[in-house]
Amino acid sequence: MARGGAWAVAAAAVLWWMAAGAGAVWLEIAPSGTKCVAEEIRSNVVVIGDYSVLYEHQQAHPTVSVKITSPFGDTIHKKDKATVDQFAFTTSEAGNYLACFTVDSDNKGLVVKLNLDWKIGIAAKDWDAIAKKEKIEGVALELFKLDESVQTIYENLLVLRTKESDMRDVSEVTNARVLWLSMMSLGVCICVSVMQLVHLKRYFRKKKLI
Repeated sequence: MARGGAWAVAAAAVLWWMAAGAGAVWLEIAPSGTKCVAEEIRSNVVVIGDYSVLYEHQQAHPTVSVKITSPFGDTIHKKDKATVDQFAFTTSEAGNYLACFTVDSDNKGLVVKLNLDWKIGIAAKDWDAIAKKEKIEGVALELFKLDESVQTIYENLLVLRTKESDMRDVSEVTNARVLWLSMMSLGVCICVSVMQLVHLKRYFRKKKLI
């Protein structure tokens, strides 16, 4: 039983790493500059992001302006003069979600370092609350995570399959158009060559060269 539990925990850890969309990003923002981070996310996915400005105690505490936008340009989260904060939302459409950070104008000459921690999908879930609600713990909780991870991987594979199908359709259409264009170009070249040959033949006959 202990061996089976260990295998379950190990499998859950591997699938968690494959399925969870989470990762910390360190950004260094120049004065009067802007740094953006983009994440491609499916629709109906929970996203939680924590960001914090890093600074040395002997320096003034810099602040940044934060703006999170959807693939269609809608503003999801916006805050000015922020040092530490969090944003959370559920995606309404699939695409690239953009998080942009700008150093505030009153921080002259300061290079701001910022830590951004994205948590997407199952990584954004409160597993402690789920464990209390479902009254599960230990191996049962890991198996529950494993099931969630498998479902997430399956959904990601379906998305990749759809994208591959779309790319294949575009490639086939492009190849067909290139083929028709090549055939048209060849036909035009043949017609022009025949016309030139007829013209030269008439010209030579007119000049009584043939």
